Amino acid sequence: MSENGASHVVINNVVAEKNGIGLAGLIVSIVGFFLSWIPVLGWIVWIVGLALSIGGLFRNPKGTAIAGLIISFLDLILLIILVSLIAGVASTI
Repeated sequence: MSENGASHVVINNVVAEKNGIGLAGLIVSIVGFFLSWIPVLGWIVWIVGLALSIGGLFRNPKGTAIAGLIISFLDLILLIILVSLIAGVASTI
């Protein structure tokens, strides 16, 4: 309390920053990861997730964008493996 008997109340409103583009990149990257076994659809969803994740890196907070980028790179590895398997099977026919 202050000297005259009045108390001071300090209100600190903290607004949480949101990164909608990074979150969208994360969600689309996860969907692309599960759809990567579908040849063309999986590639399109992967590219969209990668682009959104890269776009989200330029905003704060970057956590969801980085997670989307990591999942996109894992999906790229999975896509390369699937295309190699499909090409190997096609060459034996």
